[in-house]
Amino acid sequence: MPEIDIPEVVAEVRQAFEAYEQALVNNDVAKLDELFRDDPRTVRYGVTEVLYGYEAIKAFRAARSPVGLGRTLSKTSITTYGRDFATASTLYERPSAPGKIGRQMQTWVRFPEGWRVVAAHVSLMDPPKS
Repeated sequence: MPEIDIPEVVAEVRQAFEAYEQALVNNDVAKLDELFRDDPRTVRYGVTEVLYGYEAIKAFRAARSPVGLGRTLSKTSITTYGRDFATASTLYERPSAPGKIGRQMQTWVRFPEGWRVVAAHVSLMDPPKS
């Protein structure tokens, strides 16, 4: 059974996750491309898109508008399983999507070149009714 949440591994994944977030809000397409695994099996489900393979994800990033990418994160959770596998989940709010809650989940794997996203899901929802 893998050891869960080894502190130094959590710190590594958090650093990769934060680099991804900075690249996202600053529309650093080269860094975003770098952080996704260059593999035809990499998957990204977005708010309006279904992307299979690194090339499709890369093409989406290249065509995406850089307007309105700022956001505020909350409830970010990073969990590591052993030294080479992790998940990152977060909620976000964007001024460009008022009244909506964004959800993002990523699966990260350590490869020789570093931590890379191999699967991601992004969605928007109405706030839960309390």
